[in-house]
Amino acid sequence: MRVLIGGGSGFVGRELTRLLKSKGHEVTIISRQPGPGRITWADVESGGLPPCEGAVNLAGENIMNPLRWWNDSYKKDLFSSRVDTTRALAQAIAASSSPPRSWVLITGVGAVLGRDGGAMKQMLTPFWLGLGGPLGSGRQPFPWIHVSDLAGIILHALETSSSPPSTQLEVFNGVAPALNTNYEFTKELGRILRRPTLFPVPGFLMDTLLGSERAVILMQGQKVVPKRTLESGFQFRYPDLTSALREIVGG
Repeated sequence: MRVLIGGGSGFVGRELTRLLKSKGHEVTIISRQPGPGRITWADVESGGLPPCEGAVNLAGENIMNPLRWWNDSYKKDLFSSRVDTTRALAQAIAASSSPPRSWVLITGVGAVLGRDGGAMKQMLTPFWLGLGGPLGSGRQPFPWIHVSDLAGIILHALETSSSPPSTQLEVFNGVAPALNTNYEFTKELGRILRRPTLFPVPGFLMDTLLGSERAVILMQGQKVVPKRTLESGFQFRYPDLTSALREIVGG
């Protein structure tokens, strides 16, 4: 297939690009900046969709970006970075004389774990220093997924779809089948790193650092099960915390 990836230069996009190319697919990335194997969002809006059998949109500002303060400007960027790119891609698909047979939109997944980005990049330093600990009580659900499995789910959706995106809608939850709490995640990461996890992070500190609207995502969590993902035939490479964390940090 020829696959178009919006936001393909990011953490998940890099893994998806690697996986697609390893399977013999051709990849074109939509990015803010032009370059080899890339087109810009302005190119899509002015020139339409290049020939492709699949399209994926991964574009969007990271909601947990520690370098951005939670304010109206950041909220606007979060919203527009997802909505504007999705609208541009949807309009280009609708106007195409030969639209892709599948269109994958990423709107919400668990904490994405991997070696060179995602949630682990922010977690490892305090854990290595022995300062890791559960968030609040730690009893809240902590949905997560290994980046290789998230890329695998996207590829699975692309390869198994045979209908134009306007005629069929499927929702695959991008989370591992293990139902872990934040406490379980914290203790397993500490065990594999051989570091203590003695310092719970109080809720008021998370509110101060992240803003209360953003902190609630981590402090309350959400129980998510990949029921349809599994029913579709997808097989997780890293279905449990131990296998995922060992691949990422060793042990």
